[in-house]
Amino acid sequence: MTTKEYESYYVPAKSHWPIVGAVALFLIAVGAANYVTDLKNEQSGFGGYILIAGIALVIYMVYGWFSNVITESMAGKYSHQMDTSFRQGMSWFIFSEVMFFAAFFGALFYARMYSVPWLGGDGNNAMTFEVLWPEFTAQWPLIATPDGTTTTAMGWYGLPLINTVLLLTSSVTAHFAHVALEKDNRGQLKFWLGFTILLGLVFLYCQGLEYAHGYAEEMKLYLTSGIYGNTFYLLTGFHGMHVTLGTVMLIVMFIRIMKGHFTPKNHFAFQATSWYWHFVDVVWVILFVFVYII
Repeated sequence: MTTKEYESYYVPAKSHWPIVGAVALFLIAVGAANYVTDLKNEQSGFGGYILIAGIALVIYMVYGWFSNVITESMAGKYSHQMDTSFRQGMSWFIFSEVMFFAAFFGALFYARMYSVPWLGGDGNNAMTFEVLWPEFTAQWPLIATPDGTTTTAMGWYGLPLINTVLLLTSSVTAHFAHVALEKDNRGQLKFWLGFTILLGLVFLYCQGLEYAHGYAEEMKLYLTSGIYGNTFYLLTGFHGMHVTLGTVMLIVMFIRIMKGHFTPKNHFAFQATSWYWHFVDVVWVILFVFVYII
């Protein structure tokens, strides 16, 4: 009769971090909504301050929660079962992010394939078209709003194309860093991971320049510039937020590597960050095609 060996399963103590995170996300939602409303009405309010408070609280929550997890991991408290739990959690998190972006891409698809032709009198909507917007031209991007305001579409060349090259290159360098970690080559690991972080930072800088260019007098491409301005800034803005989060995660991994953390067989935190970075890169490629080119 054989004896089956069971692994010990570490059960963390009760944590206050989930409620802190919930409060932070609530503040971000309320602050962002009020901040956008204040901008639209050209008035000053507390939306921006609430948004900043929410972001600061999220940073505090992530730092504290991750510190607890890192301490527990380095103390050897985690088993194979815990590793499986982490993998499942990260997989579901990325899946939720896929659904998040799918909603915005779905809105873009609906606007382009249904709303625009409908407003242009497509099918049996000729009378509705005449009543709602007689001068409407069914084309994408919509560079005019019902009140007569016009804007300029953002081209795919220039900064957007540069950013595409940056992110695609960063995906390759992130893979090289992962391979170096699996081979326990710490020198190459630090080099490729540092290079990946640099590419992420340059991407964010270029996107800031792109937004400044969009808001300039020449283009007048604002968040309030109709459905085109809305979808453009929501998709690229939320993606930029995810790139920021991914870059922060990569920086944390770099700091941990400098402290000697991770081994070729035990490095899921790094692997999870790599998953997330590749996901962000794939989203950008899809975004670049459907927002900038088509």
